[in-house]
Amino acid sequence: MKIDRLIGILSILLQKDLVTAPELAEHFEVSRRTINRDIDALCQAGIPIQTTQGVGGGIRIMSGYSMDRTLLTSKDMQMILAGLRSLDSVSGSRYYSQLMEKIKAGSSEFISGKDSILIDLSSWYRETLEPKIATIQNCIEDRHLLNFKYFAPTGESNRNIEPYYLIFRWGNWYVWGWCRKRRDFRMFKLNRMDKVRETSKPFEVREVSMPEFSNKAIFPGNIKVKALFDADMKWRLVEEFGHKCFTEQEDGKLLFTADYTNVDNLTYWLLTFGDKAEVLEPPEVREKLYNIASAVKKRYEQGE
Repeated sequence: MKIDRLIGILSILLQKDLVTAPELAEHFEVSRRTINRDIDALCQAGIPIQTTQGVGGGIRIMSGYSMDRTLLTSKDMQMILAGLRSLDSVSGSRYYSQLMEKIKAGSSEFISGKDSILIDLSSWYRETLEPKIATIQNCIEDRHLLNFKYFAPTGESNRNIEPYYLIFRWGNWYVWGWCRKRRDFRMFKLNRMDKVRETSKPFEVREVSMPEFSNKAIFPGNIKVKALFDADMKWRLVEEFGHKCFTEQEDGKLLFTADYTNVDNLTYWLLTFGDKAEVLEPPEVREKLYNIASAVKKRYEQGE
């Protein structure tokens, strides 16, 4: 990923007086053109990098410039390493481990050797998640179409997308790209993707619109929910909605109020509480739960 490569390049420049573009390209296994773009990005970020051509030339941090080493404190380095370690949790290679080793080698005085933050971005599906992430990263880097089979509530479909971003959000991994089928930007959940492969078909980079991540955009909350929960369900309500989502009643019940987005999702969520929840509003959700409970009861009676 680009940000990791930029950190790696900066680390090398801090450790060496001079390095060439071919050396960096070979080290990071990318093209010289990619390295040139990375150097431009570092310059735009305010790092005074000097490049010289010809024999004895190369790339260096500009002479006479003294980087304030306090810019990266021990705490800063721990945060950087924690981020890289989290990416390593879903990597099928040793790339991030090797990058951490390079950073540690050049910054030993900043690192206490004491980890205070551990982040694991993997899931129960790690074995299938790692190759998907690697394939999508390659597609983004190579600018090749990504092909996969997608499972959605509306059914199964084959998709070809122009991938632009890998996203970790709401405890899950997604890919954001232009869907050739829908002719628009879409976000796809990796756990719903199968037979993920990089095609040989290149695509022209578009002006990419970023996904809107605000709760208001993703969860507009147009359904007003009111429900009563048994007192022993307090821990779940606090965990999922916070301690202000309910008021305790005189009989010990918890009166829950919230805005919800989707009737089906709300119904399935309430079902996970079994008989420890009673919906008061909206009436259509109450009726839907009653019909589901009746259908389940009928099925089990038939089984007997």
